Amino acid sequence: MNIKRILERMIEERASDLHIKAGTPATIRVDGRLIALDEPVPSQKDIETVVEQILTPKQRKHFEDTKEIDFAFSIPGLSRFRSNFYQQRGTIAMAFRQVPFGVPTMEDLSLPPILGDLILKPRGLILITGTVGTGKSTSMAAMLQHVNRSIAKNIISIEDPIEFLHRDDKSLISQREVGLDTSSFEDGLKHILRQDPDMIVIGEIRDPETMRVAIMAADTGHLVLASLHTPDAAQTINRIISFFPLQEHEEVRFLLASNLLSVCSMRLVPRKEGTGRLPAVEVMVNTATIKEYIMDPQKTGGIYKAIQEGVNQYGMQTFDQALMSLFKRDGISYEDALRYC
Repeated sequence: MNIKRILERMIEERASDLHIKAGTPATIRVDGRLIALDEPVPSQKDIETVVEQILTPKQRKHFEDTKEIDFAFSIPGLSRFRSNFYQQRGTIAMAFRQVPFGVPTMEDLSLPPILGDLILKPRGLILITGTVGTGKSTSMAAMLQHVNRSIAKNIISIEDPIEFLHRDDKSLISQREVGLDTSSFEDGLKHILRQDPDMIVIGEIRDPETMRVAIMAADTGHLVLASLHTPDAAQTINRIISFFPLQEHEEVRFLLASNLLSVCSMRLVPRKEGTGRLPAVEVMVNTATIKEYIMDPQKTGGIYKAIQEGVNQYGMQTFDQALMSLFKRDGISYEDALRYC
């Protein structure tokens, strides 16, 4: 098996992901569909050779000890890839995701214009949410690039792993990778406020400590951009509250209501012409009404209706309203609009 040739095929087919395991044809994901490649079926020895070729000695040691590893690497002239090697049934399996060298713009991704306004705010917490593979990382990269091209800020990101590589433009950007530049999200965030950031980017919030630091940083006057694996705005609020002990819920609701700027939840829908996908984005902006709904657990369920009613005045939209907008612009088909609503 020639891994470079397989990755080249992945790029040629415009695939988002590549899956490799012994005894099965290499399989790519194109617009959400899995397709087996017409390439030689890899053996376990082939896959072990790929491990030797791609991983550094330190990474190989980590993989041997833990049986799984997240990392990113680049092939000059081809692309950058976010990768995960893991074991299944005693053998090695691999997942690769393509990360373009260039950072896409918000216009390239057809993101709602209000996200460009929100990301230029001086302080507050912006959460990009969605399930795996819905474009969270790419959207965050585009928003960060929008800041970089617009205003001067000291931006520090903590990512696992670093995907898009940003070059300084008007802003100064420091990208720290978990496992390489810091041992964990928690350790990286522990001293981040002493690094004089104007904006903090957290690749993924996974635990209470990371969430606590994100809220605290927003509360002390920083802009924080982070991702979270939740399907929509209302469930995002409930998920954040559930991170903390019961006796802290009232305080967390108050801090969240005071510092949250927006929750933007992503889904990807196939384009009408059949190539590529478009983002349907639910956008919640923290208005006075939303603040009240966050602080009162009995009213949190009313967030969806508040989003629905805030389209014209605040630029908010529900998933269904986003789908309707895409359908009216002839971006998605009637059948897909119904399927995803």
